[in-house]
Amino acid sequence: MRAVFLDEQTFSSTIDFSVIEQQVSQLVCYANTSPNEVIKRCLDADIIITNKVQLTAEMLSALPNVKLICISATGYNNVDIEAARHLDIAVTNVSGYAGQSVAQYVFAQLLEYYQQTSHHNSNTEQGLWSSNDTFCYHGNSISELAGKTLGIIGYGSLGKAVVDIAQAFNMKVLISERPQASTIRAERVSFEQVIEEADIISLHCPQTPETENFINESVLARMKNTAVLVNTARGALIDEPALLDALKTKEIAYAILDVLSQEPPPADHILLNNKLSNLKITAHIAWASSEAQQRLIDLLSQNIIAFTQGEQLNRLT
Repeated sequence: MRAVFLDEQTFSSTIDFSVIEQQVSQLVCYANTSPNEVIKRCLDADIIITNKVQLTAEMLSALPNVKLICISATGYNNVDIEAARHLDIAVTNVSGYAGQSVAQYVFAQLLEYYQQTSHHNSNTEQGLWSSNDTFCYHGNSISELAGKTLGIIGYGSLGKAVVDIAQAFNMKVLISERPQASTIRAERVSFEQVIEEADIISLHCPQTPETENFINESVLARMKNTAVLVNTARGALIDEPALLDALKTKEIAYAILDVLSQEPPPADHILLNNKLSNLKITAHIAWASSEAQQRLIDLLSQNIIAFTQGEQLNRLT
């Protein structure tokens, strides 16, 4: 079977694709693919591999040879699942590969904020310690993670990996129930309690019509003014203009974002354009440790093997 990878550039150049090559007769990789290139590039393909390239119903209808779509990610909103099902095209995704990477990112950022590591390194580099009269130079204050309350919104494999590390730091953990839920499951608390009590809120939920912009002006107003908001999930979970206002007015203390509502973002994106000292943004890399990327590719190859053997592994259709 012939496979086409539409956006290889979403992976680091060091990642080994040989596990996929071993399962197909030919693997053709493109750095990225624009919408008007999809049909031409996939016309003879049996398998399409895509991370973020969109596959619409119109595109899929024009590709009669395609038997399998492998999404090289967990989220699948870039593929028209209903159209694929109607056309008898199998669709798979990959999950469970990035827990350690995302959890490490979350705590790397939190430790930088609460420990002020870069600030204190800079103080020494500038000679402030050497010129000081006492044995230590304090600079910005340092705060412990121990005893702080971490609110987790989205308790899948990623949220659970973050909780594992939080417990090692002796943090209090609150697992949020879904907003507007009529009942609260065991070991969870209401969304409202998490918003109001958490010192740190970490988002790990999928983007759905119910979660789009659910971190809005009203929610931000109810958070502690010392709270830190972390988003490694999807940018559209947060009402970005409302977050900008909350950061400017110090309604919340800090935000750490690895995702934005548009990716890549325009140069004039409102959150990139304001240079706020209480906002840190990275380029959707929380998932992307070398180990996590390779795990993803290895798991994707297993999806192909399962499909060729008639097995249902990670099937969405």
